[in-house]
Amino acid sequence: MSDQFVQNRGRDMIQDHGGAGQAAGDGWRGLTRRSLWASGVKSLALVAGAAAGLVRFLSGRDWPVGGIVAVCAAAAVLIVAAVLVYDLLRLRATRWRLTPDRLELVSGITTRQHRSIPRDRVRSVDLRADPICRAFGLTVVKVGTGEHAGDGTEVVLDPMTRHEAEGLRRTLLREEGPAAGEDGPLAELRWSWIRYAPLSVWTFTGAAVVLGVLYKALEPLGLKRFATRLATGVWEWVVAQPMLAIPLLLAANLLVGVLGSALLFAESWGRYRLEREPGRLRLRRGLLTTRSLTMEERRLRGVEISEPLLLRLAGGARLKAIATGLGKASGNETEDVAALTPPVPRALATRLAAAIAGAGVPALTAHPAAARRRRLIRALVTAAILAAGAAIATALAPWGWVRAWAWVVPVVALFAGLWAAVAGAASLGHALGGRHLVGRKGAVVRRTVALDRRGVSGWTITESYFQRRAGLLTVSATTAAGKGHYDVVDVGRGDGLELAAAAVPGLLEPFLMREKQGAA
Repeated sequence: MSDQFVQNRGRDMIQDHGGAGQAAGDGWRGLTRRSLWASGVKSLALVAGAAAGLVRFLSGRDWPVGGIVAVCAAAAVLIVAAVLVYDLLRLRATRWRLTPDRLELVSGITTRQHRSIPRDRVRSVDLRADPICRAFGLTVVKVGTGEHAGDGTEVVLDPMTRHEAEGLRRTLLREEGPAAGEDGPLAELRWSWIRYAPLSVWTFTGAAVVLGVLYKALEPLGLKRFATRLATGVWEWVVAQPMLAIPLLLAANLLVGVLGSALLFAESWGRYRLEREPGRLRLRRGLLTTRSLTMEERRLRGVEISEPLLLRLAGGARLKAIATGLGKASGNETEDVAALTPPVPRALATRLAAAIAGAGVPALTAHPAAARRRRLIRALVTAAILAAGAAIATALAPWGWVRAWAWVVPVVALFAGLWAAVAGAASLGHALGGRHLVGRKGAVVRRTVALDRRGVSGWTITESYFQRRAGLLTVSATTAAGKGHYDVVDVGRGDGLELAAAAVPGLLEPFLMREKQGAA
């Protein structure tokens, strides 16, 4: 399959899929000219914005309707033509080729760029298609090596035909044929999971975000004064009837947040399917904008089960991959690129973690009582500092409402801090399995990480002044995957060092022996 794609099918694929330019003998090929149709449709958004601005400007100068329509039509033609000319120049300037050793891309209208990555360093192939691209059978292909963006380590082919993109994906990931039937899906979408979508802080702040966006959008349309008058009227209503207005506004905010989170879940995770192919995992999702991410299992270094507070109270969790070669989410992405599941029942997330990581999560060892004592003391000290500030404000502030509400902050901080201390201490735990180092922490967001011991490249042992007094330390496992390090916090000094020494035999022993010799 790989040799056929690289050597035998170059000209056929260009001709069949409308590739720009001629197929050269050295294997260079162009992107599909169907991109012009997609660009033309997308340019209509610019046309709409320009037309709105022109209508506002010309209406204020008493232009006749016919003249406004003519100017708007001419502006639309110019905008669409400019977009198409730019896209045509981009297509003519862009060439790519796949050799037995490398994937190369030459692009740039004024400044030529030549990017080249070895095929053996390809870590992920991401396929993405928005609704307009899907309508024309197009897909954007992003090939990454997992290194920092901007270093020439990522090749983006925008766009390719769906068939050509799938063929390139299979070739780069060395697939010789269809996925074996015995592998099959690990998880598929169940719409009952949408009940977990509103269990996020964005549910309570979504309405404010929407209003801010609408306010900015109304400004170029000449409706900013209308929006300002409307906001002023709402504020006067709140001041006049607070007992009625505030509950209604809070209910409306919650309703907008719930509806928005449900719609966002449907768009991001519609058609979700996580499946295991020979030697790799493939994630597909997206109702309007489709996304397909393939990662090799040999690049997987573990999994993370994330349980934010509201989701945890409802018995839900999310599963993320810890892998080398995962790029960063693009600016318009709403989901973490490492996310393997939407919010799902905790039991399902645990089963998937065991299936993907290849081992179950062992029973965790609790951390010493000193870890909880540290958190309780920290909460009490914070509340005491805030109480001192409230006392000063009560004594000096000339406003009565300040004296009445000053003590609310330390009281709330005390109860919240005590809860976080108890919950955080209860979440602490660690274990050493046959293949994985497991650590858990977090009060507001509880995270359980199962890190492959073979992926640990080093250790960082840290002790703050207060940790030393309590006989605790933090053990950080360094790895090339995920965020780069994963911590086991506030573990007993002896237990932490033994955990690190046993997790990767031979890595920490020289330092421990040196410490023993020095003590002797």
